[in-house]
Amino acid sequence: MDPESTQLQQAQLAVILGPDSGPFETLISHLMSSSNELRSQAESLFNLCKQTDPDSLSLKLAHLLQFSTHVEARAMSAILLRKQLTRDDSYLWPRLNVSTQSSLKSILLSSLQREESKSISKKLCDTVSELASGILPDNGWPELLPFMFQCVSSDSPKLQESAFLIFAQLSQYIGDTLAPHIKNLHAVFLQCLTSSSSSDVKIAALNAVINFIQCLSSSADRDRFQDLLPAMMTTLTEALNNGNEVTAQEALELLIELAGTEPRFLRRQLVDVVGSMLQIAEADGLEEGTRHLAIEFVITLAEARERAPGMMRKLPQFISRLFAILMKLLLDIEDDPAWHSAETEDEDAGETSNYSVAQECLDRLSISLGGNTIVPVASEQLPVYLAAPEWQKHHAALIALAQIAEGCAKVMIKNLDHVLAMVLNSFQHPHPRVRWAAINAIGQLSTDLGPDLQVKYHGQVLPALAASMDDFQNPRVQAHAASAVLNFSENCTPDILTPYLDGIVSKLLVLLQNGKQMVQEGALTALASVADSSQEHFQKYYDAVMPYLKAILVNATDKSNRMLRAKSMECISLVGMAVGKEKFRDDAKQVMEVLMSLQGSQMETDDPTTSYMLQAWARLCKCLGQDFLPYMSVVMPPLLQSAQLKPDVTITSADSDNDIEDSDDESMETITLGDKRIGIKTSVLEEKATACNMLCCYADELKEGFFPWIDQVAPTLVPLLKFYFHEEVRKAAVSAMPELLRSAKLAVEKGQAQGRNESYVKQLSDYVVPALVEALHKEPDTEICASMLDAINECIQISGTLLDESQVRSIVDEIKQVITASSSRKRERAERTKAEDFDAEESELIKEENEQEEEVFDQVGEILGTLIKTFKASFLPFFDELSTYLTPMWGKDKTPEERRIAICIFDDVAEQCREAALKYYETFLPFLLEACNDDNPDVRQAAVYGLGVCAEFGGSVVKPLVGEALSRLNAVIRHPNALEPDNIMAYDNAVSALGKICQFHRDSIDSSQVVPAWLNCLPIKSDLIEAKVVHEQLCSMVERSDSEILGPNNQYLPKIVAVFAEVLCAGKDLATEQTASRMINLLRQLQQTLPPSTLASTWSSLQPQQQLALQSILSQ
Repeated sequence: MDPESTQLQQAQLAVILGPDSGPFETLISHLMSSSNELRSQAESLFNLCKQTDPDSLSLKLAHLLQFSTHVEARAMSAILLRKQLTRDDSYLWPRLNVSTQSSLKSILLSSLQREESKSISKKLCDTVSELASGILPDNGWPELLPFMFQCVSSDSPKLQESAFLIFAQLSQYIGDTLAPHIKNLHAVFLQCLTSSSSSDVKIAALNAVINFIQCLSSSADRDRFQDLLPAMMTTLTEALNNGNEVTAQEALELLIELAGTEPRFLRRQLVDVVGSMLQIAEADGLEEGTRHLAIEFVITLAEARERAPGMMRKLPQFISRLFAILMKLLLDIEDDPAWHSAETEDEDAGETSNYSVAQECLDRLSISLGGNTIVPVASEQLPVYLAAPEWQKHHAALIALAQIAEGCAKVMIKNLDHVLAMVLNSFQHPHPRVRWAAINAIGQLSTDLGPDLQVKYHGQVLPALAASMDDFQNPRVQAHAASAVLNFSENCTPDILTPYLDGIVSKLLVLLQNGKQMVQEGALTALASVADSSQEHFQKYYDAVMPYLKAILVNATDKSNRMLRAKSMECISLVGMAVGKEKFRDDAKQVMEVLMSLQGSQMETDDPTTSYMLQAWARLCKCLGQDFLPYMSVVMPPLLQSAQLKPDVTITSADSDNDIEDSDDESMETITLGDKRIGIKTSVLEEKATACNMLCCYADELKEGFFPWIDQVAPTLVPLLKFYFHEEVRKAAVSAMPELLRSAKLAVEKGQAQGRNESYVKQLSDYVVPALVEALHKEPDTEICASMLDAINECIQISGTLLDESQVRSIVDEIKQVITASSSRKRERAERTKAEDFDAEESELIKEENEQEEEVFDQVGEILGTLIKTFKASFLPFFDELSTYLTPMWGKDKTPEERRIAICIFDDVAEQCREAALKYYETFLPFLLEACNDDNPDVRQAAVYGLGVCAEFGGSVVKPLVGEALSRLNAVIRHPNALEPDNIMAYDNAVSALGKICQFHRDSIDSSQVVPAWLNCLPIKSDLIEAKVVHEQLCSMVERSDSEILGPNNQYLPKIVAVFAEVLCAGKDLATEQTASRMINLLRQLQQTLPPSTLASTWSSLQPQQQLALQSILSQ
């Protein structure tokens, strides 16, 4: 900057910060200006002041706050002071000298006392709270708390309210600093809640109490506030009695927050509190908004499972009342003509906000409380509604049934007869909206209660839906029947669907030619899903259906038909996949021509065609395989463009009054992160997710053929491993990583990598693997963690020894992290089981969460297995580090799955590292022996398999334990239920381990007893891997005429021949081809060398069909 303009700026600053307050006030007003130019000039001057003279700037702002006559200027200075004193990038406080600091503190407090404007007082409270949260913990503002206590006990409602607002904020920011004042605060809160005459003060006190309770970490401290609860509730009821519903709604919102975060605080007075809320919900005279909030409070309590499991199920009388309230709200529906004449299925004319709230709450209530609680209540109330003459009541019962199905699925499946009878009878109801609701219920139940519903009731449901498709007077009913066929067939096997195909397909073809677009769309979606579910059985309809589908694709070109054309793409591509390449090939070419021409045309951003087209291309690729490669250059550019879409995000502060275009905009989703509210356009996210999924499909399908695109796809997808706006995008990116690596590896191996060699695969692996590990470290969702571990495992399998030591180190460190995080989640769940109201339903839910956790452990086991197989003994230093994490998994207190994984990891180490692993035997063998007799068959299987490995590689280290090993194996083999399906794998592995002991430790056993006992167990037929090992071992023993296997005077020969016969009759399953041909040679030798009488008795011991099979094998 030249000296002249610097001088000019200095002069401006001198004026602005000079004794006359005019220029400063002008600067502040320019900061609020709507003119961009004025505003940006003012901003740069303001920032200059901040850099060069923060003391003067702060005091100027404070002066303005005290003395300006303009409300806007005072408000702006309160906001600007808050921003300068907040602990973030522009934190000015430490740069101010002590006298400025002390002036600011006293000006802020005196302004609080003097300020008349309510909105500025609130802003001042924010400023004081922000500053205090930074300096109070280090005793930087000793005057503040005494000042606040003084305000609270003053007779000024305005000051009382301000003090409570600050208490509430400080509780959120620095609750620990307030905790020592718990006694005084309790008294102050009680005093104001019970005796203040101002409703504003009471609400502010309620807010402060609720925030303070949430910041207390011990339940004993929280319980000291129990006695405030009646007064807290009185704040609400008084407001209602005075007709002050705005205050009442504020109070309700605060109580809902408390119910969500500290539900157990309400437990002792639950009956009174929930009773009052239901009374509010039942009061017809109150505003809808108030009643909805009271319902929200009760539902929030029901959903607070992690903090108060089972608590609400203890109040069945309330559940019944709440259900009745929600049922009554469902009656608030008009028979609006617009519903009947609608052009699209999502037109919900006639539905009110009461109706929508009831729908959503029935769904949430049943998911949070479960079927055992809800079904009895529903069985009592719904029949009354179904029997009533008014169509609204009948409609309400059917809607309720559909809404509770997801949460009550397990219980409803047990009463399917009853449930379906209610719905199917309604198909004949005279009112079309009731018939629509019945179809809607069938669709929902097909999803939530499938596949049980499909298996048992296809004979009633499909004909009923088919009949509804003939309701030409009511296109809404026809279209809905078609979409219910979709729900039904998604959970359905081809054998159930096939007998009905003639009827359903012919009806859907009639609907395709219907004038109503909504009906055509429904028919397309239904055809697509019927084809998808019936697969090759759909071939016979192909020639009838495809011409119609192509006609729609080619002719539906209007803007109003966009969705219709999009659905025709979906339908054609699913039908093509169902009937297969041969049948579809000729039409596929035409369809792709149409898609290519569409691809080139300009589309509007909200056109559904793009997303449907992306999916159709990918299905066509799955159907045509490598024949699809020529089209990739057309498909990929727009696909990459969609995958690279930036999320359309708007950010506002969470407490700002102007919510993002009010949140009822369907296409926006809002999340609150800290003090920011983020609104995201969902359509953009969905298109992005679809595109990422499709990229994954192409890589998976085309394998090495995908190679040319890797360099563009990898940098697009790797950053999306951390795309936290949308789970589907992350999932797709995760699944794609191993596919990209596999594609590169295959292309290099097959010489299709455009001259690239293995170093390219290493480069890609070095890019992908660390990115996956880093993303795993930050991943919040347990299910996606499991997918990431799975993807890392696949990548290790593909890259193998291309991984370097530092990458293995980072994977191992991350595994430690995963095990630690998982254990702490389990501990939290165990804590939940100790809650007062914990019940059977809760324990079911915890079981489900733990199963998801096991998925994570499974993947950890798989990765370690792969690392051990890949790096063998050089992985052992890492294994040693992990042993402190893995050894506890052997414990009896752990789940069978964890024990199994721990054993498998040791089995892998013993098998892959051989001599290098002997040092671990002393630690792990005792565990292994004990686990051979575990209650869980999977644990037993892993343990007896491990004994076999140790017998093979353990040499002298195992010798002293052979006797014990035999008795453990014997217990598994001789168990009375050993051959039952659950136990047979453990049995087969025990037999295999016994064989290894016979082979490697014969000098340590009584072989004349043990070897025949082993032979007696053969053949083994369930574990096909072990079967091949064991039968090869038998073959070798017979080839070397092992006397113990043949027995004295060859007395075991008939048994050996019988085993060979059974193995050979089973085809390739039980022996390798090599072993089979060795067996045949042995049998031929025996035929020639054995005395005829021995031969005859050996043959006669076989079953007739075995004799025939052997004769034909031997005569070849």
